[in-house]
Amino acid sequence: MSESSSLDKDGSSRSPSPTHGPIRRVVVVGGGSAGWMAAATLATYLGRQASVRLIESEEIGIVGVGEASVPHIRMFNGQMLGIDEAEFVRRTQGTVKLGIEFRDWARIGDRYTHGFGVIGRSRGPLPFHQFWLKLFLAGRAGPIGDYSLQTVMAPQGKFIPGDPSAAPDSPLADIAYAYHFDASLYARFLREISERRGVQRIEGKIVRALQRTDDGFIEAVQLESGERVEGDLFIDCSGFRGLLIEETLKTGYTDWSHWLPCDRALAVPCEGVSPITPYTRATANTAGWQWRIPLQHRIGNGYVFSSQHLSEDQAAATLMANLDGKPLVDPRLLRFTTGMRKQVWNKNVIALGLASGFLEPLESTSIYLVQSGLSRLLSLFPGREFNPQLAERFNRETAFEYERVRDFLILHYHATERDDSDFWSDCRTMSVPDSLSEAMDLFRADGRYFRHGEDFFALPSWVQVMLGQRILPRSYHPIVDDMPEDRLLAFVEGTRHILSDAVAAMPTHQQWIERYWRAA
Repeated sequence: MSESSSLDKDGSSRSPSPTHGPIRRVVVVGGGSAGWMAAATLATYLGRQASVRLIESEEIGIVGVGEASVPHIRMFNGQMLGIDEAEFVRRTQGTVKLGIEFRDWARIGDRYTHGFGVIGRSRGPLPFHQFWLKLFLAGRAGPIGDYSLQTVMAPQGKFIPGDPSAAPDSPLADIAYAYHFDASLYARFLREISERRGVQRIEGKIVRALQRTDDGFIEAVQLESGERVEGDLFIDCSGFRGLLIEETLKTGYTDWSHWLPCDRALAVPCEGVSPITPYTRATANTAGWQWRIPLQHRIGNGYVFSSQHLSEDQAAATLMANLDGKPLVDPRLLRFTTGMRKQVWNKNVIALGLASGFLEPLESTSIYLVQSGLSRLLSLFPGREFNPQLAERFNRETAFEYERVRDFLILHYHATERDDSDFWSDCRTMSVPDSLSEAMDLFRADGRYFRHGEDFFALPSWVQVMLGQRILPRSYHPIVDDMPEDRLLAFVEGTRHILSDAVAAMPTHQQWIERYWRAA
């Protein structure tokens, strides 16, 4: 037997000192997308340094409605895990996502797209939208969606993944896009990858967690079968219940439902229709909003709503009346409280996914927040002494990220002119975080937005959503006046023509799927 291990009475291996040395045993509690993303990542980057085991029960279902993503998933799949893009799309019945189309948010009848990528081309220190703004306020430019590649592509149903051989200043050189995919199939795909890389899957239900008497750290979890699974580091992916982070460690939860009042979601898949659209749709309803996520084999649908303003039966009736095809199952109800854990890293437990907090899927951030948490964990990976400074930094950065996403979601609800229901009147008149109020006031004055550090949503996102929600600046940046009128018009409208011509030559999204990414 090596000097680094000994045996418990039950024969299981353990380290002689639980508080010194490198992490040797990682236990992931829970499967689903979050659990298998964690397992695949840790197996890939820990190599032989530590064992990775994942505990899940086939009797416990997964939420599995997060089927839309943001472009960062391409880096996670391709660069972090080395997954072939075409294989991923085929294995998950995937489609392309260029952005989100919002309907009826500021006013009933309104429609705009929050697209990925950039708006136009920056010039010197100023972003493109400042030059556009001067012309738009004078009635000499079209809507902002005419000047971003993705928001021109999306309504026309066009797609190509970009051309690396194109000139650096070509709009085709780097096209930002994400995916729609079946979350259950993604978890299954990641499980295969994880097990090939050494992850051991343990089937079973956890009945209790065992804590060290001196410091309260988790030393093992016990399964219904009586099996005891020990670990140095535990990743809690147990969903809303937070089996370790909350039920065991009593970490506490910060409730943001006073800003984001929706607390229910009904989800149902329906038969698909052609052509498959390359964007998510979010339609505002009486007391919340309905999502539409097109996959190759079906369409994912759901209604996120406030139970204080609408009954579950009324929400179900609204959802079922607005499907594109025949429902494939009965609607499934999810209950949640928007917010996050007071500590996402507590003792030797790190929570990911729904165990860490919940922000509704309005901007498809749930998968990204798992990915971001894993990147942060690798950067701050501890030893068995669990330096508290690492946990403090992890928690501070996680809270900042959640709070900035929170503010962006609140913007959609608060910046509205709708007064057709109590729900929208409450959202329109509620007090909002000072950080959001300041951003709205600054933009309303002359179109400026200043990014907060590593804020996930960059300038183009804030610009598109604020304009889409009818926050129209009164003026524009004064430096714009330095450009002569004829050059300004040529610059702005030239961009629109370049994008229009580029998109006209593209194949349709449906053609691309059929030709390259059709699932078996």
